[in-house]
Amino acid sequence: MKEEACSRSSQEAENLLALDNQVCFALYAVNRAVTARYRPLLAELDLTYPQYLVMLVLWEAAAANERMRVSAIGERLRLDSGTLTPLLRRLEQRGLVSRRRSAEDERVVTVALTGAGEAMQEQAREVPVRLLCELGVDADQARRLRADLRQLLTRLESVD
Repeated sequence: MKEEACSRSSQEAENLLALDNQVCFALYAVNRAVTARYRPLLAELDLTYPQYLVMLVLWEAAAANERMRVSAIGERLRLDSGTLTPLLRRLEQRGLVSRRRSAEDERVVTVALTGAGEAMQEQAREVPVRLLCELGVDADQARRLRADLRQLLTRLESVD
């Protein structure tokens, strides 16, 4: 049954090879465009887009009064430690986060916001609002888009 649904005629297959028919390219292009739109908004906070994502995760953790393990941040953002560690180091150098090794297991590093990192959250609240306004996307459209993308991500991650 699945094979029948996935089989295509040769003409359909050729059309599927057109760049504009690629789901992956549409997602890639949208990702680049959205990231570019964030750049000037985040420049006001002196954050890169990946640093902003880390801060979002840490603001969520702070709301629950938790320190986060570096590994948990990596899992949440789907980043490996080789990418995440330099991001955290730069945020720490700026005084926005603190990193601490566990006394029980020195392999475990936890991260928490500093006072400056917590204070930045108030400034950052305007970033998503301004972005959606610039794009002319209302809250309902954004909610539906997020739901569709999460559903796609779930499917991608569950494929054997």
